[in-house]
Amino acid sequence: MRAGGAAVTGNAAARRPAGAPTRRAMLGALGLAASGAALSATAACGGRSGGPAATPSASPPGPAEALLAQVISGKESLLALYQQAAPGDPALAARLSPFVQRHQEHLAALRKHLSGPPASPSAAATPSAGVSGPATVTLAMLRTAERRAAASRPAHLAAAPPVLSQLLASIGACEALHAVALGKLR
Repeated sequence: MRAGGAAVTGNAAARRPAGAPTRRAMLGALGLAASGAALSATAACGGRSGGPAATPSASPPGPAEALLAQVISGKESLLALYQQAAPGDPALAARLSPFVQRHQEHLAALRKHLSGPPASPSAAATPSAGVSGPATVTLAMLRTAERRAAASRPAHLAAAPPVLSQLLASIGACEALHAVALGKLR
């Protein structure tokens, strides 16, 4: 809003398809879920006094490690889909490159939270001649995979410690925006 209550209009609203959620709405929904998870985790830790402060890498193995492994595996599978999407089409590969780069950054950030030695990429991240599934992944398939990944994040937030839930909320927002952006690629 501008001074005097006049609404600010811009090109972003004109470019957004009718009925598509705004970025602010998507981030707000993920933020509410993240803040709820953070509040419940804070309440659970409220009675603790003294002792050393916990660090993200000092988390005991358990549900958080299992969640990390699950999310990392899903990210590796999503990257494998992207690698199958543009064989022999350099123009499409170039347009998908920013999406791939962001998923690689997500993987690096997730792996930093593992308490053990950094895991090497699983076989799912490296397509081979024996990979089952469609020979070519379409943009619609990538969009569906991004939607599913984003939709799974709120459930992950409830099971994650606060520092990890912040990362998962950010990743979920990015995946939701990827789904929208993939719909505009041709």
